[in-house]
Amino acid sequence: MSLFDIIAILITITAIFSYLNFCYLRLPATIGVMLISLIFSASIILLKYSGLDFTLQAEHILNSIDFDNTLMHGMLSYLLFAGALHVNLEDLARQKWLIGSLATFGIVVSTFIIGTLTWLTLGILGIEISYIYCLLFGALISPTDPIAVMSLLRSAGAPKSLETKITGESLFNDGIGVVVFILIAGIAISGQDITFGSVATLFLEEAVGGAAYGLILGGISYWMLRRVDNYQVEILLTLALVTGGYALATAIHVSGPVAVVVAGLMIGNQGRLLAMSDITREHLDTFWELIDEILNAILFVLIGLEVLIIQFDLKTSVAGFIAVFIVLLGRFISVGVPITVMRKYRVFSPHAVKILTWGGLRGGISVALALSLPASPEREVILTITYFVVIFSILVQGLTIEKLIKFSTGSSKGHEEII
Repeated sequence: MSLFDIIAILITITAIFSYLNFCYLRLPATIGVMLISLIFSASIILLKYSGLDFTLQAEHILNSIDFDNTLMHGMLSYLLFAGALHVNLEDLARQKWLIGSLATFGIVVSTFIIGTLTWLTLGILGIEISYIYCLLFGALISPTDPIAVMSLLRSAGAPKSLETKITGESLFNDGIGVVVFILIAGIAISGQDITFGSVATLFLEEAVGGAAYGLILGGISYWMLRRVDNYQVEILLTLALVTGGYALATAIHVSGPVAVVVAGLMIGNQGRLLAMSDITREHLDTFWELIDEILNAILFVLIGLEVLIIQFDLKTSVAGFIAVFIVLLGRFISVGVPITVMRKYRVFSPHAVKILTWGGLRGGISVALALSLPASPEREVILTITYFVVIFSILVQGLTIEKLIKFSTGSSKGHEEII
């Protein structure tokens, strides 16, 4: 099947599912299309037992799509840039200590808590898997997904301060999460020796190098944008920044996600204010909003369809169900510790930890990292439990976060900031 055929099928399915959600379910777009996609996948599986077997054709199409490559080296750059474009840099700077601690300390602590509890749970269930692979699961499930988070926070009508904190954390913790994942994967898969020097070098190359590269990329783009006043050219420049910039980041081994986020923050703040006319800003916002909505819809349809190629059994399904609560506990502790420490220096609302815990959604990035693992019995276990966590996160946490936010804002009167 050609690339064009695959794209045609995905866009057609996404358009139909979006139509059905808008007309009948009326759920937030990402949740609605993923729910319909899951129902569609379940229907294909059930039809198999009635004599109409379409699973082979569906699996063939899905196996033709490299989910990890499609998301991590395709969609992700556009989605991160579109999100960073609308984050206020001053608001982000005011929350730098909380965001920084959650995107570093929080990721590492969460990785070890989730990995250890998962290892104990799988042992009790009689599933043979080494501790290092459980840590690998902890690493890929700990970063909150900016794609899922930003989309749902907008539809939930979250206060600006809360949106800045959760979105800022989500935008930056990908870089740290991927570094931790690469390190642990190196031990689990190739048996590499990990030293403090190798960890520091990888962090400097990926995270710090990505940020520096993003500043250079954003600075060059800003200079070019200031020299023209034509929205077609300016939109094309931002498109080139994301596409070419991310590709070059991969080639020079720095973090593409971090680079795109930093560049997006520069263009979204300084670029919008000083290098664009009103008409350019209007067209730029419309263009990237459309890119964001379309790719989001396709991504969440893909997440729902990927269930067709995952092998479920009773033990791993039970493990996946328990993993949902393990991940929430890991998130609760990794958020609670920094906030408890920071309460000595600033005011947080009584519901801060609850909101940040429940609002830490997992999505396509976790699935992509799980799918990137080489074929092995451990990969199948990790993929299954990852899927349980992601589906619960998007459908249950995603559908209830708005109520939690409204309850918390309503019961936290007198606090200038919700968290």
